[in-house]
Amino acid sequence: MGRLTTHVLDTAKGQPGQGITIDVFRLSGDTREHLGSVITNSDGRCDAPILEGDALMVGEYELVFHAGDYLRAQGIEAHEPRFLDIIPLRFGVVDASQHYHVPLLLSPYSYSTYRGS
Repeated sequence: MGRLTTHVLDTAKGQPGQGITIDVFRLSGDTREHLGSVITNSDGRCDAPILEGDALMVGEYELVFHAGDYLRAQGIEAHEPRFLDIIPLRFGVVDASQHYHVPLLLSPYSYSTYRGS
């Protein structure tokens, strides 16, 4: 059974990104369907897969991380507008029976991602 998971690591502090809201979308051409929202736990992960089973289909997806809210809550001073605020990550699912793990490594001025396991 396929599933989609994520986690957030605050690389500036070397700790999990707790309390980050993530919106989940399925993309189809010009259509962007909101599938739901999740919030990272104390380990920077979601308590359950974001999507799993029949909910995960072949196609394009977008995870939208509300990083600016997290950075503000951490007391990280920055000029407004922040360099990073909303971070959209778009990716494709070619085999819905697989596990797609899409983490976010975050600091106030950079981020990266990869397909994890």
